[in-house]
Amino acid sequence: MSTPWRAVAQVMGLPVSVALRGRHAGDRTGQDAWAAVVAELREVDRVFSTYRADSVVSRLDSGELTLAEAPREVHEVLALGEQARVESAGAFDVRRRTATRTLRLDPSGVVKGWAVQRASAHLTALPDTDFCLGGGGDLAAHVADPGDPAWQVGIEDPRDPSRLVARVPLRRGAVATSGSAHRGAHVVDARTGRAPVGVASVTVVAGDLTWADIDATAAYAMGLDGLDWLRARPGRCGLVVLDDGTTHAFAVRPPEAA
Repeated sequence: MSTPWRAVAQVMGLPVSVALRGRHAGDRTGQDAWAAVVAELREVDRVFSTYRADSVVSRLDSGELTLAEAPREVHEVLALGEQARVESAGAFDVRRRTATRTLRLDPSGVVKGWAVQRASAHLTALPDTDFCLGGGGDLAAHVADPGDPAWQVGIEDPRDPSRLVARVPLRRGAVATSGSAHRGAHVVDARTGRAPVGVASVTVVAGDLTWADIDATAAYAMGLDGLDWLRARPGRCGLVVLDDGTTHAFAVRPPEAA
């Protein structure tokens, strides 16, 4: 198979990249689909960014808008956040307390994976074309022809990101990693407000990026308890790397990701 066509754009404050193989790799149809992906993610940023005072989420948080006035997508994301809060026993939450104990709305832990997964529909619609769509290190992949090779997804060593600790062959599904290697201690257990201890990174493979990303974040926030929690999650597999470099794989790869 020929070398994939690749492109990258800075959207939602992070690099979003695509690799296309097959019929529409790099042609006008493929480039138009990529442009549609970028346009959709820019619209997501307009609605959900916590860094823009004019975003819908910021206006909700300030009380300028009511939830009844928010678009359908906001309701969808908040519902996912509530489901994740319940299923993680509160470790994951779209509301966070600031240093002054003020409660703020921050659905970022849902939005990135949800947005990239949703935007990938523009690429899934390309006939006879494989894609790998990444956002900030997490990705969704699709192989159109059963005879085509799987995408090979590398899992970084959180103690040395220039090295890999594993490779995941992915045909249809998603891979997400949560950790402190690139962004520091930005994930905390919502129940305590404290960063996790003992875990360097959590990688989750699932059928879609929305839940791969949510589960990786929730499990990382739980610290050492996250591995047992993930082992009980249906249709998930992946890898947990502890602070001392020890690795723990969990579950078996779902059939759609094989």
